Amino acid sequence: MRYIILICLNLLFLTSTLAQQVDICVYGGTSGGVIAAYTARKAGKTVLLIEPGKHLGGMTSGGLGLTDIGNKYAITGLARDYYRRIGQHYGKFEQWIFEPHVAEDLFKDYVKRGKVDVLYAHRLSGVKKTGNQIQEITLENADNPSAKRTVRAKIFIDCTYEGDLLAKAGVSYIVGREDNSKYNETLSGVQLMTGHQLPDGIDPFKTPGKPESGLVWGVSPAKLEPNGTGDTKVQAYNYRICLSSDPANQVPITRPAGYDSTKYELLVRLIAAQPQKRTLNDYFIWSGMPNKKTDINNRNGFSTDMIGMNYEYPDGSYEKRAQIIRDHALYTKGLLYFFGHDPRVPQELREQMLKWGYPKDEYMDTGNWSPQLYVREARRMVGEYVMTQANCQGKEVVTDGVGMAAYTMDSHNIQRIVIEKNGQKMAKNEGNVEVGGFGPYPIAYRALIPKENECRNLLVPVCLSASHIAYGSIRMEPVFMVLGQSTALAASMAIDAKTSVQKIDVTKLQQRLKTDPLADGSTPEILVDNDDKTRVNTNGNWRLESKSKGGYGPSYLVNETGETGAVRFIPEIAKAGKYKIYTYFPRLPKSASELGITVADGKATKTIPIKPSDIVVVGQTSGEWVALGEYELPKGKTASVEIAATQPDGPVVADAVLFVPAF
Repeated sequence: MRYIILICLNLLFLTSTLAQQVDICVYGGTSGGVIAAYTARKAGKTVLLIEPGKHLGGMTSGGLGLTDIGNKYAITGLARDYYRRIGQHYGKFEQWIFEPHVAEDLFKDYVKRGKVDVLYAHRLSGVKKTGNQIQEITLENADNPSAKRTVRAKIFIDCTYEGDLLAKAGVSYIVGREDNSKYNETLSGVQLMTGHQLPDGIDPFKTPGKPESGLVWGVSPAKLEPNGTGDTKVQAYNYRICLSSDPANQVPITRPAGYDSTKYELLVRLIAAQPQKRTLNDYFIWSGMPNKKTDINNRNGFSTDMIGMNYEYPDGSYEKRAQIIRDHALYTKGLLYFFGHDPRVPQELREQMLKWGYPKDEYMDTGNWSPQLYVREARRMVGEYVMTQANCQGKEVVTDGVGMAAYTMDSHNIQRIVIEKNGQKMAKNEGNVEVGGFGPYPIAYRALIPKENECRNLLVPVCLSASHIAYGSIRMEPVFMVLGQSTALAASMAIDAKTSVQKIDVTKLQQRLKTDPLADGSTPEILVDNDDKTRVNTNGNWRLESKSKGGYGPSYLVNETGETGAVRFIPEIAKAGKYKIYTYFPRLPKSASELGITVADGKATKTIPIKPSDIVVVGQTSGEWVALGEYELPKGKTASVEIAATQPDGPVVADAVLFVPAF
């Protein structure tokens, strides 16, 4: 009997020693996950970052090189640092377009500098809770599911696109779109709009005009519900495609195994219906990246979005998801091959496509194809607070903001159905929404935490608590990085205070994010925006422009009268030293031919002529920072930058000035 007891005790001891114990466990090596893990380490906590796949960075390194920003003003802290470091790689102050391997190498650098332990190719198989607290999670090896390991942590952060940890932890969530009535919205439910739409008259039947022949591939028999109706359908996924036009860096686009040209019958009809559209940009958002590469995205009625083929993904098993991923890859590779080789595609389109190939130097361990499907939306937590359309449009403003969003309320199409118009049946896409016209807005800390009775030690910065349409504005990679940093710092505070994530001091969290934006104690940069009335003086006739998307932050000042005038930006320098100074120039259709900018360092002044025509705005961004030089600035308020209206040949803009420590 004594031996049996000893064996049992030894087994118990062995089981406990196999469980890895850390302060903070970050599940999901997405962009938000890497930044969360790095932040937690900088806060002095032990951390394990778990990535179910074999690569870091999610979509940021998975092909989405044309960063969706909305407004750079919203991108703070380590997220901003990330794009500054991307800029350094390409010889610029900051840059928002990049190659996939450059993006992933930088995430690896954060992990290395932060001394973050990373566990690759392990995925969640179980969660053990006591009451409302996660005690431990069980992982399985993605390549050998029978191989298990256990991780215990004080706080868990779910940074996956799918929300697997929150779901297994029993936290409330939703898949699909709410009925408009749920949160008093106008854009969340069914929406039949004109964006990324098929033109009228595209026949949906295999034999045109004959419903009895059945529907062509990609068209659903579902009926169109009234606008605003909620459902469980999910907006389309796709791949953000990296190709190369450099013959020395190409792998040919060949016919993929399992290729089926009938999947593109609707595309054949679309091409025939618009004979004037004969460029690849008519069928894809074909964005150039550095070194002759691309980030290709969906465009118009039939493109890279595999509409209606992902509904089972969010709650699907790992096997079901793997099948959906394979189906999307085959569809997309087949689409590229179809454009280059099918005789029904006009010759000029085929010739354009044949100039491109898969890049030899990208995704070298996955056949030069991205390992990351663009999971735009899966589960969404229903937490302490739900972000809605009212938050996006500024009708409801939260006070516990720990990050900002600024992108258009955006949803890709959700289904392709048959409608009848003027007695004719035709194929139409449904679900696309693109409604903007608002400035940056805060994201509530309460939207990142579950209800306390459900879980007290879990944070969710990616599948956060938001309605379908609000999530469509928030769900941008830089924002996930911002929220990853915020949740990691919140986790650290909860551990230090020995309390739940729901009961931390949010005001203190907000202050720490502001005063230590890089999470390393370094002196923060100083932004003086035109909206800061205490540090900006104006003379002359300047108009406040708040409706244009071109500015940095909510607005900018513009002088259109041709009269003289100036705007002076006066920073409060907390620590004397060398600072690099930059001023922001919005993307404008017309500007004065030359601007006079005067920098005062407290002892002398220097006037710098700037020609707006020389400023090249790169990427999907509102403008560019322009360097004004490096200056030794004293402590206090004696330094300044003045933008003067001296040329009568166009508008002059005064927006924001940045003082970056160079010490």
